[in-house]
Amino acid sequence: MIELQNIDFRYPAVGGFGIHIPRLSIPAGECVAVVGPSGSGKTTLLGLLAGILAPAQGAISIDDTDLGALDDGQRRRFRIQHIGQVFQAFELLHYLTVVENVMLPHFIHASGSDRKEVRQRALELLSDVDLGAKAGSWPGELSQGEQQRVAVCRAMLNQPTLLLADEPTGNLDQANKQNVVDLLLDQARRNHSTLLMVTHDQSLLESFSTVLDIQSVVTVTTLHGTEAA
Repeated sequence: MIELQNIDFRYPAVGGFGIHIPRLSIPAGECVAVVGPSGSGKTTLLGLLAGILAPAQGAISIDDTDLGALDDGQRRRFRIQHIGQVFQAFELLHYLTVVENVMLPHFIHASGSDRKEVRQRALELLSDVDLGAKAGSWPGELSQGEQQRVAVCRAMLNQPTLLLADEPTGNLDQANKQNVVDLLLDQARRNHSTLLMVTHDQSLLESFSTVLDIQSVVTVTTLHGTEAA
């Protein structure tokens, strides 16, 4: 489902930091925890998979779609339609209600869907995470755990093929951390999505079918040469 071959990527203005991935393959439907020290390329990997970052060399395929064959606009549409993203910073828009925040991917790219149907799906997702009664609330009226649940619902709105979560539990207490992980895993399984979640929290790893040590597949380089492998 996910295939990376001979990837080279370098940030132009971050001390020459870059990564090389000879090969990485992740089967469809796999739930993967991505671990490794800071600066080892975890967030960069998610950016490449989301099509936000483009490698200088190599091929990235998601569900038989070659990201390198898409232009910027096509990659953006593919990301909105097929990839859900959850971040440590909840990134909810304060001027939209909870249900409107969940519907945000539809507002950005409607793709012919009926708005009433999209709203109904958003409400069903919120109900699934016990937030149905707060659909009309503002993000600032929610707890941190509730805001992160809204962010997960937003990522799942379009039933994505691939769900990417970058330290989504970093701002939460331990109970809410496990709740969010359980929610991500449950939504991924319901929608037959592949899940990659970056985490530093060792206590969460037993929930995942696969743990990927980023250092086993990525070589980090700087302008001064290889730093880690």
